[in-house]
Amino acid sequence: MGIKPFWILIIILAIQRLSELVIAGQNERTTRGEGGVEYDTKGYKVIVAMHILFFISLIAEYFILKRSLSALWPLFLSVIILAEVLRYWAIFSLGKYWNTKILVIPGTVPVTKGPYSYVKHPNYISVVIEIALIPLLFSCYITSAVFSILNLIVLYRRIKIEERALLEQS
Repeated sequence: MGIKPFWILIIILAIQRLSELVIAGQNERTTRGEGGVEYDTKGYKVIVAMHILFFISLIAEYFILKRSLSALWPLFLSVIILAEVLRYWAIFSLGKYWNTKILVIPGTVPVTKGPYSYVKHPNYISVVIEIALIPLLFSCYITSAVFSILNLIVLYRRIKIEERALLEQS
């Protein structure tokens, strides 16, 4: 019996998230070295906890409630892949300014290239899509609903703080 699609996805997402934390750490050192100011350290801890609980909930719901691959998985996976393309386009467009924390270098102006020339927060759009659809790939409706709502609440607060930080420092 081969590795199940569920575990393949979990492993891919874990590698992806860990890689992003490495990039964020490098960018954080660069940003702080250039005088970067951090905003909302408490909120960051909430976001980290929410993302960890998202994965725990996803795994628990899948196994405890004996969920299975959705009949709509090709559609969900296609949209998730498009969201990932948007996410990495946003990350590469921000370059050294991309981070999982709110860090702003005084005197810098917001990036307006790449997807930022079309929408203000493309990375957050992709995160909203991921949190809603990744669980739906495997019929984990509870995780999708609960964490979509939590994510929207957290992002609403974060976006307000991030926008204020960018205004203060530019």
